[in-house]
Amino acid sequence: MRVLLVEDDDSIAEPLVAGLSRYGMAVRRVATGADALAAPRPEMVLLDLGLPDIDGIEVCRRLRSTDDIPLIMLTARGDEADRVIGLELGADDYLAKPFSLRELVARMHAVGRRARPVAAVSRPEGHVPRLGALVIDRRTREVRLRDTVIGLAPKEYDLLVLLAADPGAVVARRDILEAVWEPNFFGRGKTLDFHVASLRRKLGDPAWIETRRGVGFRLVVQP
Repeated sequence: MRVLLVEDDDSIAEPLVAGLSRYGMAVRRVATGADALAAPRPEMVLLDLGLPDIDGIEVCRRLRSTDDIPLIMLTARGDEADRVIGLELGADDYLAKPFSLRELVARMHAVGRRARPVAAVSRPEGHVPRLGALVIDRRTREVRLRDTVIGLAPKEYDLLVLLAADPGAVVARRDILEAVWEPNFFGRGKTLDFHVASLRRKLGDPAWIETRRGVGFRLVVQP
């Protein structure tokens, strides 16, 4: 696996590079946000939020605006707001310092598995479902609402596709986590809620996704 490590602290970066290399990973380390944005495309990004030039949240936003690279945030920040913003921008996981190398590698493998296409909602390549004013093109992973393209993070898109597979049907929280993330998902408890809230905002009307308290969510087609 080709990994881009964005970390300005040598005391953290150097042991990480050595440790991940022992797991067979090819690690490229940069110390600034600018270098991260200019680096060749890796297979995964490990992104520290406390960078000396560009805030890691902004780096995450810029990366997500152009690419679906699996991304894990690494940071000493404990503020829930940072976690929420990062996840809403499309980060796949969040790991607070200090952490063990084994936990990081386990999360990297989990994120790598979750980044694969969602088998549970696979459709023929040319199929373009139209749901009222909403059009989902799986061939291009493009979503249009009233002829306007909506920029969705990878997990937001997968979540929408899953709910759109059977409009009106309630999908249980556990089923969503297992299909869009992975079985036995060990991420933070509010991950799904963050993505649902972000998707509602981007659709412009919370009525698109209805919450069935204690059960799950369903897609309600709007005109």
